[in-house]
Amino acid sequence: MAAVAAGPVFWRRLLGLLPGRPGLAALLGRLSDRLGRNRDRRGRRSPWLLLAPLLSPPVPQVTSPPCCLCPEGVHRFQWIRNLVPEFGVSSSHVKVLSSPAEFFELMKGQIKTAKRRVVMASLYLGTGPLEQELVDCIESSLERSLQANFSSDLKVSILLDFTRGSRGRKNSRTMLLPLLQKFPDQVRVSLFHTPNLRGLLRLLIPERFNETIGLQHIKVYLFDNNVILSGANLSDSYFTNRQDRYVFLQDCPEIADFFTELVNAVGDVSLQLQGDDTVQMVEGMVHPYKGDQTAYCEAANKRVMDVINTARTRQQLLHTQTFHSDSLLTQEDAAAAGDRRPAPDTWIYPLIQMKPFEIKIDEIVTETLLTEAERDAKIYLTTGYFNLTQAYMDLVLGTRAEYHILLASPEVNGFFGAKGVAGAIPAAYVHIERQFYSEVCSLGQQERVQLQEYWRSGWTFHAKGLWLYLAGSSLPCLTLIGSPNFGYRSVHRDLEAQIAIVTENRALQQQLHQEQEQLYRRSGLVSSATFEQPSRYVKLWVKMVTPLIKNFF
Repeated sequence: MAAVAAGPVFWRRLLGLLPGRPGLAALLGRLSDRLGRNRDRRGRRSPWLLLAPLLSPPVPQVTSPPCCLCPEGVHRFQWIRNLVPEFGVSSSHVKVLSSPAEFFELMKGQIKTAKRRVVMASLYLGTGPLEQELVDCIESSLERSLQANFSSDLKVSILLDFTRGSRGRKNSRTMLLPLLQKFPDQVRVSLFHTPNLRGLLRLLIPERFNETIGLQHIKVYLFDNNVILSGANLSDSYFTNRQDRYVFLQDCPEIADFFTELVNAVGDVSLQLQGDDTVQMVEGMVHPYKGDQTAYCEAANKRVMDVINTARTRQQLLHTQTFHSDSLLTQEDAAAAGDRRPAPDTWIYPLIQMKPFEIKIDEIVTETLLTEAERDAKIYLTTGYFNLTQAYMDLVLGTRAEYHILLASPEVNGFFGAKGVAGAIPAAYVHIERQFYSEVCSLGQQERVQLQEYWRSGWTFHAKGLWLYLAGSSLPCLTLIGSPNFGYRSVHRDLEAQIAIVTENRALQQQLHQEQEQLYRRSGLVSSATFEQPSRYVKLWVKMVTPLIKNFF
C-alpha cells in the first residue's frame, strides 16, 4: 500500500522528463545500471523506489578513473555533484552553532573584521535596536575602509524581499537608506519582487497578504571567505529567543565565491534601492512585474543557472586536476610546497530551489534522499511550519526508513497570538498535523514515523532541515541546512537555498548529532491524546478554509 502511494510521485516526474528530452538514453542506461546493482534487493523493495535517483534532469557527467585517493569513493552521495558544484573542505572549517545569541554575536564580529566583502541575503531586516546594531557595525567597517591609506576594497551587498522589506512606514528600506546615502559606491541593496505578483492582483491584494504570493527566502550571511548558512532572518527575535539552525563555514573561499555570485545573480534580476527610497531595475533587465513574465523568468533562470553551472564545471576541473593529474603530490609534498590546507573529509553541496524560474534542484535532491534512505536508516526532519508537499508526504509514508519529524507546538509557532486572520494559522497547522498523524495511524506506521512537538517557554521555533543516519550508525553522515521548510511555498513559490553537508569525520558527525539531540530534547511525542488537549481545538471554519489556503503559508 505504501509503495502504491509513492509510485505516482515518481511516474509523474519520469513522464515529465521523457517528451523530447535527449537525456532518455542516459536515463535508461542509469536505470539498467541501478537495477543490476540492486538485483539482490528487489524482492524486499518496491520497484517504484528504484526510480527516484534517476529522475533528475539530464546533466553532463564527468567520469573519472578509479583512484583510491579520490574523495568520490568515500561517500554514496556523489550523484549530487551532477546537479551542483561539489566543494571539498576539511571538517575543521565547519562549526555548528546552537543559539540565536551565538549567531548574532558571530555576525557582528565578522562584520567588524571584514576587509573585502559583506554579503547578506535574508527575507527582511527588522527595525529594532539589535538590527540597528548590525547596521552600525556595517557603517563602522565602511568608515574604517575609507580611512585606510589605500583605496577601499570593502563592498556590501544586501538582498531582501521587496514586499516584506517594504512593509510599514519604518521598514528594511528605511533602515538601510543611511548606508546607501553615505556610501553609494560601496553599498548595494537589492529587493527581489516575485514575478507572480503583478497586474490587478498586485493592485488589489493588501500589504502583508501580498507576501503570500512569493518571496526571497534565502538566508546567507557572508564575510570575506567565511559563510553562515541558516534559516534565520535579520530580526531581533532571531537574535534572542527564536530557535533556528546555523552552520559557520570558515575560510572557504570557493564556497564564499559561489554564494556571492548567487546573491549577485538574484540581485541583478531584483529592484535596486536608491538613496531617495525609490527603486529601479539594472539597465537592460526585464522588469519583474511590469515586463513580460516569461521573458523575465527566462532571463532570471539563465542568470542563476550560469552561476551554478560555471561553479560546477570549475569544481569538476579542480577535482580532476587535484586527484587525477600526472603530477599528483603527496600530502607531504603539498605541505612542503606551502599548501597547508588539509585533505577534504567533508563535502558541501549548495541546493537551490527557485520554481518561478523553473530551477528545482533542492526538490530533486530532497526527494531522492528520502527515497534512497534504506530500511533501518533514520531521518530526523524538522520544520517550523509543518505543511509537507504531497510528494514529500508520499515518500515519508511510502519508503522504509525510520522518521522522527520535529515541528512546532502551537504555543511556539511564530504566528501564535497574532492579530486578525494570522492568529488562526497555528490552528491550521494543528489541523494539517492531525490529518497527517491520522494517515500514519491508518497505515499502521506509528512506530516507523513519529511526530514530535517542540516546546520552550518564552521561545518560538523556526528550525528546519534534516539529519540522515545510515543503517547501523549512531551518528549522522549528512545534514541539510538552510531556508526551505519542505512545504508547498518552499518548493513552488519562494526562492530558497540550503546546503547538503556530507562528512566522514567523526567529530563533525558528533557536532551534528548533538545539534539534533539538543533540539529534540525539548520535544514531546505526538499521540492521539495530543489532539484531545483544549489548546488543539480547531474551529470548523479553520478546518474548512485550510485546504484552500495551505499552499500560501
